[in-house]
Amino acid sequence: MISMKKVQKHFGDLHVLKDVDLEVPTGQVVVVLGPSGSGKSTLCRTINRLEPIDEGEIWIDGQILPSEGKALAALRADVGMVFQSFNLFAHKTILQNVTLAPIKVRGKSKADAEKRGMELLERVGIASQRDKYPAQLSGGQQQRVAIARSLAMEPKVMLFDVPTSALDPEMVNEVLDVMVSLAKEGMTMLVVTHEMGFARKAADRVIFMADGAIVEDDDPETFFTQPKSERARDFLGKILGH
Repeated sequence: MISMKKVQKHFGDLHVLKDVDLEVPTGQVVVVLGPSGSGKSTLCRTINRLEPIDEGEIWIDGQILPSEGKALAALRADVGMVFQSFNLFAHKTILQNVTLAPIKVRGKSKADAEKRGMELLERVGIASQRDKYPAQLSGGQQQRVAIARSLAMEPKVMLFDVPTSALDPEMVNEVLDVMVSLAKEGMTMLVVTHEMGFARKAADRVIFMADGAIVEDDDPETFFTQPKSERARDFLGKILGH
């Protein structure tokens, strides 16, 4: 579903992605871990060209990711993205936030978009908030709206860029629960997160990054109990030691 080949990315003199090769098969949940500045979020953002790459190729569902234009917009519509900040439209209701893109981009009728939108709001547990505005919702509720909005486009793959890091601790689980249920339903997901519990519970694979490179790529059990590299052992020691 996602294929990255020899991807290089620089910010000025800083080499943030070094020769990244990554394959994510359909239906797999891949969690990307690593210390701050390791390139995790940049990796996530290159997959739908929010960050352009310097070299290499990225493929989505068998099609090479175009650098611009209508072809890019079409492919982007198949890739859902949930950010750290919820990026909802402040002046639109919750239901309008969820139905806007299916109507404008996918050409759905308002009635169809609203029916599907309500199903998705029900699914993420906030159907009762349909007529409220984002500012009237908690952070956890807003992030669940953001997930419903992505799902409304019927994406082939979902990218999550530290989706819970802006949330109060008690709101984190309500968002992770939605993500776990998506994983169980077979949604292809790439998740950049600091939530080790989610990685252990929901991931099929853990990718560990350091200094712009993929250092380890293993199943969660192996990664958490027998990390192969010094960098990963050091990282886990710091995180799991608390």
